[in-house]
Amino acid sequence: MSSLTEALVLEALKTVQDPELHKDLVSLGMVEQVSVQGNRVAIRINLTTPACPLKERIAEDVRSALKPLGATEIEVHFGAQVRGPQNPPLPGIKHIVAVASGKGGVGKSTVAANLAVALAQEGARVGLLDADIYGPSQAQMFGLQGEKLRVDEQKRMVPLERHGVKLVSMANIVPPGQAMVWRGPILHGAIRQFLQEVAWGELDYLVVDLPPGTGDVQLSLSQLTRLSGGVIVTTPQEVACIDAERALDMFRRTQVEVLGIVENMSFFEQNGQRTYIFGQGGGRRMAERHKTAFLGEIPLAPSVREAGDGGIPVVAGQPSSAEAEAFRQVARNLAGRLSVQTQMLLPMA
Repeated sequence: MSSLTEALVLEALKTVQDPELHKDLVSLGMVEQVSVQGNRVAIRINLTTPACPLKERIAEDVRSALKPLGATEIEVHFGAQVRGPQNPPLPGIKHIVAVASGKGGVGKSTVAANLAVALAQEGARVGLLDADIYGPSQAQMFGLQGEKLRVDEQKRMVPLERHGVKLVSMANIVPPGQAMVWRGPILHGAIRQFLQEVAWGELDYLVVDLPPGTGDVQLSLSQLTRLSGGVIVTTPQEVACIDAERALDMFRRTQVEVLGIVENMSFFEQNGQRTYIFGQGGGRRMAERHKTAFLGEIPLAPSVREAGDGGIPVVAGQPSSAEAEAFRQVARNLAGRLSVQTQMLLPMA
């Protein structure tokens, strides 16, 4: 007869740490269910984010901890529940993440769109706010150009939905091609409406696509809500990194944590050969200089541009491509950073 018991299994799992949170699964409350039948053990682990980048490592560590107990068949199943701060930034929204760049043309909106879709594909509830008032592009990238936002019975704007992401963009409010000649106070009011007068519902992540630079919209966002953090998008080129550092400084001046750097257009690959068109490693060096995370690099590929122009982000349209996998990895790294940040803010048990 097997001597395996649930109590023994739980005791063994106290030796397994979450690789990012550096605490054991039991004390973190991540072990949701344990079932023991003879030498067969089935465990359900509730991750702190569905986009956990180290899921397989956790599963292997669990198996290594249980095999010495005599378990011959070990099943590890995963669920996930994104944890947010005790006081969420907005009702029903756990995390607000701003995606910024110091200049235009580095692919910030493309990165924001694909990050949002990648997080949704992992099972998270995701919204995308296109806060680039002067040059909104998310409606085009999601194939929603020309569609209008409706208003519910409570006079709140109802987001459009595509690829599992709730989207609000100025492009779905004003006629196509209309220039927005707005100054600070009007911009501030528009951002306030997008945050407070939209029926976002329950979200794990609200991704905000900021305009390039460090202007009124960025200041209004930091004044109107508490951001979980900011993501900086740059290309490897040193000139681009210099501008990106201004966006990073903006976040720090407004007391917003920089969650990491994404290097876009890192290289062009053809027939297995990489060409570093805009230089090599600029984003990683920038992350090292400023002691923040390097979230990943995205290759320069025609498919990314074609997908955006065609209204289907590459993560959704070509999910098996190398470019889509690069975006997914960045999304997982971002989710992991938010998970660590949230754990540090939660009170000690």
